[in-house]
Amino acid sequence: MAPPTVIAPPVIHIVLYQPEIPPNTGNAIRLCANTGAVLHLVKPLGFRLDDKSLQRSGLDYHDLAAVKVHDDFDACLRDLGGTRLFAVETGGAHCYSAREYRAGDAFVFGPETRGLPPSLLTQVGRDQTLFIPMRPQSRSINLSNAVALVAFEAWRQLDFTGSAPPLPPRTQTPI
Repeated sequence: MAPPTVIAPPVIHIVLYQPEIPPNTGNAIRLCANTGAVLHLVKPLGFRLDDKSLQRSGLDYHDLAAVKVHDDFDACLRDLGGTRLFAVETGGAHCYSAREYRAGDAFVFGPETRGLPPSLLTQVGRDQTLFIPMRPQSRSINLSNAVALVAFEAWRQLDFTGSAPPLPPRTQTPI
């Protein structure tokens, strides 16, 4: 008889508020599968969950990721319970790498074309907003890249909890 599977609590939560571009969400699914994060998608979504480009982006990881879909942000908050929230926005108060994170923290990212609404930012609180540094002429960073930066910084601070040991080095075969 096989030993029971132990499900570890999520390292962090990634919340995509009304995402619009399927490949960005597919990339987030893959990232969550690889880090142990839970992905929360807040409706309305700019695509169907069976969209081909979404499937292609996260195809081989969809079954390994915990993905929850919520009708609205309040439903997402109820599911998260008392989880500490951070909103990631270009006008955030703190650099994402300057805060100390805890297991179970949730990071909220806005839709690709318009960012998070002011009402949501107010709800989260100014002191809980984060920004990712970029050059002055830049407007924003691709959503899936922003998710990766923040998720891996939080996971690094948590000593990469749940990660697999490194693979042995590859040996080069002479040509």
